[in-house]
Amino acid sequence: MSAPAAGAAAELAHACAVAEQIARDAGAILMQGWGTRPDIQFKSEDIDLVTEFDKRSEALVVSRLAAAFPGDTVVGEEGSTVGSGRASGSGRVWYVDPLDGTTNFAHGFPLFSVSIGLAIDRRPVVGVVEAPAVGWSFSGAAGAGARLNGKAIAPSRVSTLKRALTVTGFPYHRAPAHSNLPEWAAMIAAAQGTRRLGSAALDLCFVACGWLDLYWERMLHPWDLVAGAAIVQAAGGRATELDGGAFDGETGRVLATNGLLHDEAIALLREVAASSGGAWP
Repeated sequence: MSAPAAGAAAELAHACAVAEQIARDAGAILMQGWGTRPDIQFKSEDIDLVTEFDKRSEALVVSRLAAAFPGDTVVGEEGSTVGSGRASGSGRVWYVDPLDGTTNFAHGFPLFSVSIGLAIDRRPVVGVVEAPAVGWSFSGAAGAGARLNGKAIAPSRVSTLKRALTVTGFPYHRAPAHSNLPEWAAMIAAAQGTRRLGSAALDLCFVACGWLDLYWERMLHPWDLVAGAAIVQAAGGRATELDGGAFDGETGRVLATNGLLHDEAIALLREVAASSGGAWP
């Protein structure tokens, strides 16, 4: 993604600063419920949870973004939508996950976050991910770099999978056709280590700051991916489709790396698809 002009970069940096404050305030709402084993409801699947804190966080974020950027579309995971830009695939669209990692949150596990991402014409340009239980505030904007708690971050320099620490997630849909277990098995064999942490937004941020070297997943949503992808790219890493094509959060697929591992990762995923008879990408 080419760097924006100076004026556009300043505008994005301002948008990022606004989103950072909103995310901090939403994170404070989540901390009111963390560790309390809050009441949960189930969405489309019996492992897809939602709590009152998801809804309260989303109400705050969506209303604040709509007020700060009245010409933009805002799309929230729990159904709050302002504007119509998402349907056309163009313009400025904010994607909000008010509680990424709800299952972790509901069990008192501290890896959960507020994720706020801005895409312009489907390209991620601003990302803010607030992990209040562990005190991590990730942010990034095209042309302005990426930060963790205000300090610049960059991806790792690991150049081969056998030295890489990788991460993925698994879909809520339990049907074998949606499984990425063959990819998981292949990555375990190829990489130094492979993890599953339960928050796509944080997985992406961990690649951006070099704690992890590679993340891949499919069957997600743009509110899971846009913020983290923007942070990876702002930090100097790569976030693309599984086959290396331009990232588009609407597809629900992502491969994020430090850049040095990208081609090797694509070759591995392609090989798994061919050997298992699965669709590519």
